[in-house]
Amino acid sequence: MLKKELARETASVTGRRLEAKVLMCVGIIVMGGCTATTKVSNEGPVMKYMVNRFEGNMVLDGNWEGPAWSNVKPIALSYFMGDRPEHFPRTQAKLLYDDKFIHVIFRVEDRYVRAVAQKHQGMVCRDSCVEFFFTPGTDVKAGYFNLEMNCGGTMLFHFQVIPRKGREIEAADLARIEIAHQMPKIVDPEISKPTTWTVQYRLPIDILEKYYPGAKKPRSGISWRANFFKCADATSHPHWLTWSKVDRRKPDFHVPECFGILEFK
Repeated sequence: MLKKELARETASVTGRRLEAKVLMCVGIIVMGGCTATTKVSNEGPVMKYMVNRFEGNMVLDGNWEGPAWSNVKPIALSYFMGDRPEHFPRTQAKLLYDDKFIHVIFRVEDRYVRAVAQKHQGMVCRDSCVEFFFTPGTDVKAGYFNLEMNCGGTMLFHFQVIPRKGREIEAADLARIEIAHQMPKIVDPEISKPTTWTVQYRLPIDILEKYYPGAKKPRSGISWRANFFKCADATSHPHWLTWSKVDRRKPDFHVPECFGILEFK
């Protein structure tokens, strides 16, 4: 009898320890937010995307199915912020890299399309806009870039250490970012019928080092943190879409701890 009771007590203690460990792990997941070190959080899985190396001459024409892009797996922006929007445009992005550039292309199956920003570093987020936020490394506390571009190819590009208190990328550096867009620069009045548009750009990697001295140059085995967004704040049908989920009461893209992971192949 003594052996049986001892065995039951041992099993009970083991069970309580296991339960405590499970609860502790759950606590870590919940409190850990959406950092890259947690496999699953209360805000969804940590998103990962493999960025392939590109060899050759990239054609800058905004062709989503062009020779360079036809076999590249896209990112899909499936999450939203705030209330589920009535208009939820299908938004995708693809990335490639080489020794000099990060190549980015977005495709949006949209409606209620508008673009009124007159010049770079304006409030393009109010227009039909796609955005690429990224840290060229894995330490998001060291800062991040936000490159925002409307459907007419007008962009805002900043570097942030403290969200929304960042430094504008200088005009000479902006001029080096080559852009292809299919929509006119100004779209006003708003286009209410279904409209598919793309923007494509190549971002010189050496620009990043000027603002972020610890920038990791893309190569096999290097990882960056990033997120992708679609917005249209001042259109008739505003929405805030994300690739890596950001759980906030109000739309806020400046949440680097919720960035996903880019892995360079």
